[in-house]
Amino acid sequence: MASTYEECRAECVGLYLCLNRDILKIFGHEGEGADNILYINWLNMVRAGLLGLEFYTPETETWRQAHMQARHVILRVLLEAGQGLVTITRTTDEDGQPNAIITLDHSKIETVGKEAIGTFLRNLQVYKSTGDFVGAKAYYGQYSAVNDDTPEKFLNLREVVMLQKQPRRMFVQVNTKLSEGGSVELCEYEATATGIVESFIDRFSEAYESNVYDLWQKDKQHF
Repeated sequence: MASTYEECRAECVGLYLCLNRDILKIFGHEGEGADNILYINWLNMVRAGLLGLEFYTPETETWRQAHMQARHVILRVLLEAGQGLVTITRTTDEDGQPNAIITLDHSKIETVGKEAIGTFLRNLQVYKSTGDFVGAKAYYGQYSAVNDDTPEKFLNLREVVMLQKQPRRMFVQVNTKLSEGGSVELCEYEATATGIVESFIDRFSEAYESNVYDLWQKDKQHF
């Protein structure tokens, strides 16, 4: 439990401190820009808490990823705060597939949200500082338990999350090259495995490959 507990504590510190306007001002963020930063930061967290259900295994009632368990716990804390701060609404797509919309009330982040996260973070710290493992496990466990005992019915909601799961996105590096006229051209590739290979081929010439091979021949005696 230590790993996910510490990750959750760290995430809560980030959420709480991002509400400090003086800190945002140090980095040049004020006014509407600062408002957008704190809103997006909190919205990303509650969204991750919902999508994190993917990493819960119902058969063994265990979490496979410490970070995602922590984010789900934070989502539960903010839902518990009530007052319309965070809501989850079941919907149906045009193709008839079940879906869900998670909503965060921007106007209540710095009041209801701040109080909820502050209290939760303080409790986490007290359990840790006093070495109360039994209390910490029970307290943390009530938020990370996934079942249908809550109004949101998270165990059932997990099925929706898995149904709506999208393929993992691929990061493909673009390249630049000089045209015959001397201008710089941008080379883009498809976000697929083929695109990744093509990007690497274009980036590294045959001469580069030869140089790497020569270095390997020189140093292979050491391996």
